[in-house]
Amino acid sequence: MRKLTLTLLITFSFFLNKIYAQSGQPKLENEASWTMIVLPDPQTYIKFEQNQPIFSLMTRWIKRNKEKLNIELVLCQGDLVEQNNIPVGDGVNGDQNSNQQWSAVREAFSVLDTIVPYILCAGNHDYGSKSAENRYSQLNSYFSPNQMESTSSILTGMMPNFSGEQTLENAYYEFVSPHNVKYLIASLEFNPRDTIVKQSEAIFAREKYKDYKGVVLTHSYMKSMTNDNALIEKEGYKVKDVTHGKKLWETLIAPSKNIEMVFCGHIGGTGGFTENVGYRKEKNAGQKDVHQMVFNAQADGGGWHGNGGDGWLRILEFLPDKQTIIIKTFSPFFGISPSTIEKSWRNESYDSFSIKLN
Repeated sequence: MRKLTLTLLITFSFFLNKIYAQSGQPKLENEASWTMIVLPDPQTYIKFEQNQPIFSLMTRWIKRNKEKLNIELVLCQGDLVEQNNIPVGDGVNGDQNSNQQWSAVREAFSVLDTIVPYILCAGNHDYGSKSAENRYSQLNSYFSPNQMESTSSILTGMMPNFSGEQTLENAYYEFVSPHNVKYLIASLEFNPRDTIVKQSEAIFAREKYKDYKGVVLTHSYMKSMTNDNALIEKEGYKVKDVTHGKKLWETLIAPSKNIEMVFCGHIGGTGGFTENVGYRKEKNAGQKDVHQMVFNAQADGGGWHGNGGDGWLRILEFLPDKQTIIIKTFSPFFGISPSTIEKSWRNESYDSFSIKLN
């Protein structure tokens, strides 16, 4: 009986410690790991003045935890602003005009300029006036590689935007991890034009990159698990010459022999977390698994006009075996206070899982 009691106490203690650990601040599972942070669409943080400090808290949390979590890279999945080019906020879908929005998101990211490389992509709300009525974006006016010291250290090349300018709207980066694994990361514009897809295909196919792990970052690509993680086939925006998710898979990703990860945002809903996340895995032409993930949070903090997303971000821990990635979903917004820290983790299977690279 005493042996059974002792076993029960040990088991209870194990689960209690596990629960306590997941209610505290993030830490590495392996001290030799390195971390990538994935930020979902910032637009609802940015369109309301009162929400902007939440996104600033998120980027400052990254800065503060750079050493503790060995954070080496940050990805942001687009829709940096709600309206790219409006003179006045309407007070309903935001109280900030576009210049105020771009200035706010630039200021939030500026704390990382000399700390850690961050890679952005342009979403539909980053084009046109309100949402992709055309391909004019102010992104290049606010995010110049010359200002982004850490990002410039991995920036390898840029492709032309719609106006023919070389900008970060379409760019590729060479990143070598602390485990000496080489990554080629391409950030592609919203619904990329055919010429961008073809140029990207040629870049990934270069002999130089045959041993690199390829990563594609683009805003709109796939749907949530509520919609069976399906690839997007059609959208109703006014921009022309578009490549939707399914076609991007067929023309760029599947034919590749080295692309192994795809990150995107864009989709969302007010019906719970499952409307805002998704994952699928398929083989590319090199018979390598391609891990495709959608992660958005803009409706999780009270809907489309809520607080912007409750501060949720993704922590991707790359283990020293050079294959395993542990994915966790954490909120610095909840984690900042002892009274809310128990809410700072999302532990469902679709928000806390691991994958293996080839």
